[in-house]
Amino acid sequence: MTENPQRMRRLPPMTAATALRRMSGMPLDPATDLRTVFYRELELCAIRPGDTVGVLTQGGKRAAYAEAIAEAVADLGGSSFHVDIPSDGAPDDGGELGVRAAQTGLATLGPTLVEAFGRCELMVDLVFMLWSQQQLEIRRAGARVLTCVEPPAVLKRLFPDANLERRVLAARALLEEASVMRISDDAGTDVTYELGQYGYLHQYGVSSDPGGWDHFASALVATVGADEAVNGTVVLKPGDIVFPYSRYVAEPVRLEIERGRVTSIDGGLDAGLIGDYLASFDDERAYGISHIGWGMNEHARWDALLIGDWDARRSGTAGIGMDSRSYFGSVMFSTGPNVEFGGANDTASHMDVPMRGCSVWLDDTLVIDRGRVLPEELAPGTAGPRVAAR
Repeated sequence: MTENPQRMRRLPPMTAATALRRMSGMPLDPATDLRTVFYRELELCAIRPGDTVGVLTQGGKRAAYAEAIAEAVADLGGSSFHVDIPSDGAPDDGGELGVRAAQTGLATLGPTLVEAFGRCELMVDLVFMLWSQQQLEIRRAGARVLTCVEPPAVLKRLFPDANLERRVLAARALLEEASVMRISDDAGTDVTYELGQYGYLHQYGVSSDPGGWDHFASALVATVGADEAVNGTVVLKPGDIVFPYSRYVAEPVRLEIERGRVTSIDGGLDAGLIGDYLASFDDERAYGISHIGWGMNEHARWDALLIGDWDARRSGTAGIGMDSRSYFGSVMFSTGPNVEFGGANDTASHMDVPMRGCSVWLDDTLVIDRGRVLPEELAPGTAGPRVAAR
């Protein structure tokens, strides 16, 4: 554990134009660039003088992020500490989310670290602890959690602003008002989720409420169906994306769903990979249907898996594909755990499938028409510079 008191020089005041230039990907010293990114992000997360921020890394990965966060916290008048836990063979970013969350190491290092993070105003998770019991315990203690595992280019491209927050919250409000969600597409998808038993999730990349969680950078809304109340057919089309494989689907895959479980998987190579993946956990809960929702960031790129940071990929820090998960108007179908929404399924298996070209009905209202988001209040607006002036 390393502690970073308020001992670093403060950043000079910036005009909005200067801040926007720094966030636009122009060549800068890497450390300075990251420091600027995290300074702006922590401002949005409401870090104030005297606040404490705890940073978690694993196996030495994202050390540059941890250093930049420490500098940014000091610039904001707070203090920070950094914990780097052993890797214990945890998978790289391309690995499965639930498995990685289960192998963060906090579960085996005793309650001390969980208690320390729980006493912070903010914990920055540079590992990915979502779906883990330790993350839930930290939030129950009152700390807010910000996950950050995407490479710098994605952080800049998807950087949040007030307009994105407004639109994401408006999307969540529509979702909360609905009792049924229906997803369809021209490939044969037609699946219905009965809603209301469990909670809702929104992400716009800022964690500012005690006990809250968000993922920097991301933008989406989601919920889960009621127990045994998801039924129908999901057809994955060529060009849809399957995580954890980080693979574009090459040929159609047909999933039949009955009473909240995948009951059959038909198709070619991609169907076989999905079937092998779910079977590898030897856990019937792996076939359970998890969250459903749609992406909200108009700056996200569907081709991001093909143009990614190759240095980050080689080092195992390429992120988890938040471009496609946040892609404006895409639907994200998922299997596996639902504990983050209040459910009981905590299987280590988790599969996310962002899909383009889907239509979404909330009750009898068409909200997304073949990937085109219809409600005016959800549409991208002109909110001015994406980084607020100081």
